[in-house]
Amino acid sequence: MSKEKNYIEINRQSWNNRTDAHIKSEFYDVENFIKGKTSLNSIELALLGDLTNKTILHLQCHFGQDTISLSRLGAEVTGVDFSNKAIEKAKKMATATNSKATFICCDIYDLPEHLDNQFDIIFTSYGTIGWLPDIDKWAKIVSKYIKPNGQFVFVEFHPVVWMFDENFKKITYRYFNSGAIIEQETGTYADKNATISQEYVMWNHSLSEVINSLINNGLEIKSFNEYDYSPYNCFNNTIESKPKKYRIQHLTNKIPMVYSIVAKKKDQS
Repeated sequence: MSKEKNYIEINRQSWNNRTDAHIKSEFYDVENFIKGKTSLNSIELALLGDLTNKTILHLQCHFGQDTISLSRLGAEVTGVDFSNKAIEKAKKMATATNSKATFICCDIYDLPEHLDNQFDIIFTSYGTIGWLPDIDKWAKIVSKYIKPNGQFVFVEFHPVVWMFDENFKKITYRYFNSGAIIEQETGTYADKNATISQEYVMWNHSLSEVINSLINNGLEIKSFNEYDYSPYNCFNNTIESKPKKYRIQHLTNKIPMVYSIVAKKKDQS
């Protein structure tokens, strides 16, 4: 079996490999999170609005910090991730924080085998779709689980970021999807000195690929925004221009680093 065909197992192992280092890292700040600090950023909080009594499906939730943060805002939240180790930690964290958030361990393409109900909001953010080869299939999952007139709230790193080499010195990768990109990594974005190494498989997805996949699956784009910073210090050669606003030092504010989409499910009735 080729590495591309076996990407789910390769990537599941790579995320299982990262989970312990992430939980211990300053990046995720688990100690303060358990005490009540939110893991959500101002970008998504502004897009989500009042979540009181909303039902939310959180796709690719890692070990559940955002899922639990959403539930703290009054929502009934279900998180999904394919890393069994991350979901195991998420459940323990929900218990530790007295959260009612629930979790499902599966690849999101297989979610229909595990979940039937629809939700007011589907949420996914930061470093999610690059792990998925088929964005139309992803959009079908999003559409399937949104109630009529419900919303999809999506925040992601901008595809321009993924064109560069790891030090942002030169353009190395194609903007458009050219198939699987197989990489090897030592350390992890949350702790670059972690004594771990992993192979992983990713795909680049252009804005047009993402937006058209949502439109073609019954979603209306209500807003689309681009941001010239990252709220996370997860890249090399960064400078913090303002609190929680990181840019590549030698590129300053010249490139987009994050984008957001809010889309509404058309009422077919």
